[in-house]
Amino acid sequence: MPLAGKGMLLTSMDIDAADEVEFNRWYDREHLQERVAIEGFLEARRYVAYEARPKYLCLYSTADFEVLDSPAYHDALRNPTAWSTRILARFKNMIRAIGRITISHGQGRGATLGIVRLRPPAGSENRLRATLRAQLNPDGLDGIVSMHLIESDAELSRPITNDPPVSDPGAGDWFVLIDATAAGALPAAMARFGDDAGLMALVISSGVYHLMWNLVRSDLPAP
Repeated sequence: MPLAGKGMLLTSMDIDAADEVEFNRWYDREHLQERVAIEGFLEARRYVAYEARPKYLCLYSTADFEVLDSPAYHDALRNPTAWSTRILARFKNMIRAIGRITISHGQGRGATLGIVRLRPPAGSENRLRATLRAQLNPDGLDGIVSMHLIESDAELSRPITNDPPVSDPGAGDWFVLIDATAAGALPAAMARFGDDAGLMALVISSGVYHLMWNLVRSDLPAP
């Protein structure tokens, strides 16, 4: 598959303008390296919104889905650095999804990412997956290099703090990822959802992000 591994952690958030410089410095100088260094993590990609909300998005690929429920990952969550604790407290409108990469067609990563968030009705998963398998094919779409489906695990994607005190009703949502060479290539791919009334009824949100940078495990210094 073009996406590394079989598991993915997706996080997205807003940050106040006054905190943005430190937020980006933390991500670029500590957080991505810290996460990719966890056993089983393979790659991290940071994005900033072109036409999307929240403003920032990060994707972490793991060798297997189980890595995202592993002792090593839970230990990192329980023991954040002081810098992480300070920055995480400033996140707003956060989305956090832990899921399986169930469909991945095409080759490589694009400079631009289209994302569509879907909420599958209970019992419709197999039918919806089959529909999306036919839709998520980059062949014939100029500028689209790969297309993917991430199916969130509702339990693991619940908020990791008690604020809010109830689980996010969207914790089991699915995310379609469309890697493109430029934003202008995305409308034709996104139109496939608009042409299917059944799919459109399940869309919660959509957006376009620009890639900021990509870090893979082999980029890290040797231990």
